[in-house]
Amino acid sequence: MDEFLITKIEAWPISLPLREPFVVATGTMSVADNVFIRLQLQSGICGLGEMAPFPDISGETQAGCLDVFRTVAPLLLGQSVLQWRRLAHELAEATSVVPSVRCGLETALLDAFARAINVPLWALWGGADVRVRETDVTLAIGAIEPVLKTAEQWFTRGFRVFKMKVGQDVDKDIRRVEAVWRAFPRVSFVIDGNQGFTAKEALDFLRAISRLHVPVILFEQPVSRDDWDGLLEVHRQSAIPIAADESVRSFSDARRLIEADGVDVINIKITKCGVRESLDIVNLVRRAGLDLMIGGMVESRVAMGCSFSLVLGLGGFEFIDLDMPLLLTHDPAKGGYRYEGCRLYPWASAGLGQELDTDQSSFCVIS
Repeated sequence: MDEFLITKIEAWPISLPLREPFVVATGTMSVADNVFIRLQLQSGICGLGEMAPFPDISGETQAGCLDVFRTVAPLLLGQSVLQWRRLAHELAEATSVVPSVRCGLETALLDAFARAINVPLWALWGGADVRVRETDVTLAIGAIEPVLKTAEQWFTRGFRVFKMKVGQDVDKDIRRVEAVWRAFPRVSFVIDGNQGFTAKEALDFLRAISRLHVPVILFEQPVSRDDWDGLLEVHRQSAIPIAADESVRSFSDARRLIEADGVDVINIKITKCGVRESLDIVNLVRRAGLDLMIGGMVESRVAMGCSFSLVLGLGGFEFIDLDMPLLLTHDPAKGGYRYEGCRLYPWASAGLGQELDTDQSSFCVIS
């Protein structure tokens, strides 16, 4: 079994420009400063991972992630990827405040494991729902005319679910959503507050949207992640399903929300919770009878490929929000899953099925 032992782990920073500034209620990003990881086994097989910090949402930074990587990556050397769950527990203890580091290392572990046994990453979870899926596409906060122009481009490419960011100004948000809906009446909407509203503002927004008869299928994270009372109030008074995103940063958060009957849907993000803990949350949500959503931060297809593998392997995801690589100007990954318009196509090659095409001149090597 020596061929499964980890012998080297590399990390290097990458800057991924976005096609347009990504404006949400809590901040703006024009370039995703992420970190790629390559983990090598004694057999020579390598697995890939990605850290995707979003400073205005998670408080993590590229430099901070690399610093933590240098500390925790040595813990994996000489360990076997066959014991990935035990290693993931140890990583969770060492990276409790930097989940994107945990996510990147776990993804690389799992990719290497799947490649070593020559199965797609989704096969590790059982391959419960291996089929083409459709994703929504995100429209960031902005002036109405530019947003309409962007919406038209996505509509032309076949997207029929728009995820609209709101949370900076209730009146402007209502007018922007209404304008997009009147221009594209065949589209459904996911509304994402990204913590921007108070409970009163969220309910005012919902009442206005209801009067306009805008087809909203989900309202995500309307209030601050720590405003549990506000989230419960919005949930109690809303006829539209309410999803928790930033409020669920751990298994205990998910359990607390479920016990309080606080939401209808929980958004699973591996960059927010790590892969192993995300799997545990999925099982918890299923037992509670709630719906599942899958999403991500501003990521390439490396991290998003791991998320898509959960969809394919576990099944049961009602809401798919895996559009972020489409918002980047350049795709640094080759192979793996692919997009055709709003459709995501599974892959059959081992692991993530991807290789990286990036400048790797700034390596941090742990061996």
